[in-house]
Amino acid sequence: MNASIFHIIFIFSKLPLGTPLELLIATIIQKRSKMDKEISPQTFKKRRNKILTYVGLGVAGLLLLSWAMRSALSNKLSSADIRTATVEIGDVENTLAATGEVLPVFEQVITSPIPAVLQQVFFSAGATLKPGDKIMALDKTFTQVEYEKQQDGLALKRNSIVKTRLDLDKSFYDIKIEDSIKAYRITSLKADLENARRLFQAGGGTREAIAQAETALRIAELEKRQLENDIRSRQASMQLSIRETEITAHIQEKELREFEQRLSQADVVATRAGVLTYVLTNLGASVTEGEILARIADLGSFKIMGSISDNYAGQLKAGMPVLVQAGDKTLRGMLLNVLPAVSNNVVNFEVALNEAGDSALLRPNMKVDLHLITDAHQRVIRVRNGSAFRGGAAQDVFVLTEAGKAVRRTVKVGLSNFNYVEIVEGLTPGETIIINDLANFKNAGEITIK
Repeated sequence: MNASIFHIIFIFSKLPLGTPLELLIATIIQKRSKMDKEISPQTFKKRRNKILTYVGLGVAGLLLLSWAMRSALSNKLSSADIRTATVEIGDVENTLAATGEVLPVFEQVITSPIPAVLQQVFFSAGATLKPGDKIMALDKTFTQVEYEKQQDGLALKRNSIVKTRLDLDKSFYDIKIEDSIKAYRITSLKADLENARRLFQAGGGTREAIAQAETALRIAELEKRQLENDIRSRQASMQLSIRETEITAHIQEKELREFEQRLSQADVVATRAGVLTYVLTNLGASVTEGEILARIADLGSFKIMGSISDNYAGQLKAGMPVLVQAGDKTLRGMLLNVLPAVSNNVVNFEVALNEAGDSALLRPNMKVDLHLITDAHQRVIRVRNGSAFRGGAAQDVFVLTEAGKAVRRTVKVGLSNFNYVEIVEGLTPGETIIINDLANFKNAGEITIK
């Protein structure tokens, strides 16, 4: 069929313009018959109708193709397919995009104070707690026995101190008695020496007797001096022994008080108001000392832990303003500090919110978009950001006119953020532009808005 249509069109092209339709059809029939003999009226009529059908189909196809090409080449756009923004005067801040996670400023982590068995849990995660609310109970039987053993050990230490003091007192008393006996002995020897000297002067004694008395007196004095030294040494030694025992008992006392405090903490209670964000619920499980049992978060205030590529690490500074995009709300904060470590080419930093009331819009572990403000211009020409702006210093945009047209115009842009783009040149306040991407009209100078 297609070959027949093209054959007919070829024959049409060879005939002169202005040829009547009946003559054209007759000529086509004659040429397609490829012979000079006369054709019967019935055959001629049949072939004429067939040719007319082909011609109609061809003309309809040409018209359809012409309409399609005209529609494709027309610069028309429905108003429902465009987003517009009005040029205005305002502030524009240049920002770096980052991501953040909302964390409570205060989070109490409750760990097991003792090795124990989880006996009972009174609240589930998400519960709101008041100070003093009992969260769980631990079986502390084993620890209680250990505590009582330490109490007995401390009592033994205290008894040992009393016994050492008694031994010291007895030993000191015995030495003092012996020292007194030595003193009496020396007094007696001194008297013997004086008698020996008087006898010698009277001619009744000898020098040997005087020498013996002097020797005995000197030995007694040395023995007394030795005993006095023993008294001082033994006294100091026993005082040190008592002091050592007292220190050991004091250390054990502290350990016992600490043990007692840990026992009191076995009944896990909330120390401040908050929300229970995590609780161990495996009843009957053994928990070790230091194992996390629960987490309580204060939902009255939050901080944000942000992260950004380390390519921008040099631009991060403590105190720089930060915009926090939480859903459809924009909150303002400040960069507190930049963590020194870099992990997987990512730098982490902390952000504090400027207004305490903004915390009501946040939730723990909520993901937010952060925009770190590196520069700001006040009272400049700006327009709302959109996909029409692709980051270049010079941009082509379409400006709406009162005649229902959108005219292409080249503008120069300055600072930009997720909300606004600064217009340095090319637009004036009050004008309206199309801010969605019109890549399909990149070669059009003007668009008709339907």
